[in-house]
Amino acid sequence: MDRDRIINFIDGYLDSKNVKDASQNGLQVEGKAEVKKIVFGVSASLELFRRASAAGADMIVVHHGLFWGRSFPVRGPFRKKLETLLNGGITLAAWHLPLDKHPLTGNNAQLLKFLGAQSLKPFGTYDGESIGFKGTFARPRPVSEIIKILRHKLSAEILPLNFGPEKIRTVGVVSGGAQRMFEQAIEAGLDLYITGEVSEFVQEMAREHGANFIAAGHYNTEKAGVWALEKVVRAKFKVKTEFIDVPNPV
Repeated sequence: MDRDRIINFIDGYLDSKNVKDASQNGLQVEGKAEVKKIVFGVSASLELFRRASAAGADMIVVHHGLFWGRSFPVRGPFRKKLETLLNGGITLAAWHLPLDKHPLTGNNAQLLKFLGAQSLKPFGTYDGESIGFKGTFARPRPVSEIIKILRHKLSAEILPLNFGPEKIRTVGVVSGGAQRMFEQAIEAGLDLYITGEVSEFVQEMAREHGANFIAAGHYNTEKAGVWALEKVVRAKFKVKTEFIDVPNPV
């Protein structure tokens, strides 16, 4: 399958050209033109690259790529990453905020789908982009049940800060490092806010506002969209795909 055809499809599917982002979305490193196998992963780590190369990948698709709108020397681990890609003729492509905010395949929509939330609507603004979603449950769900689902679906350690209602009807999700968007969830009157990371100030904010907060890990909350995108690409192009997990509890 043609490399550029795959990348152009994902660019269009995620509408990445219309998303303001620090990440260089789309093609980051050009490899061979013919793609027989694509490896999907969350972050452009050397470990992922080495395992993808060993698995016979012609292309790697990640959420966190190598290039973030600034220049820096090619040395150390960064050099080794590029050497692994270039020596193997492996293409690297990345989609960051476009994969967070997509209403079907995105990290946030997928997490709410795991939980069984309904009536999804955009929620959570970052740098002018609405990237999260909020939803409702047909019946109020205990916080403990939501934690159990997240732990099972994501194979993640869950950190709950529960100072709000025990039964949850409304929930907002912004994956990754969006702990500072907790305030937006409080202002929106949501019963629960879910993200990846947590900072020291969050506990007292939750206590003071009588709100619920769950941190499920930056890496783990951003597996969901990558899994979903893999399915879309595999169905579209009938190409071999593999998700390689490089576990990260943070």
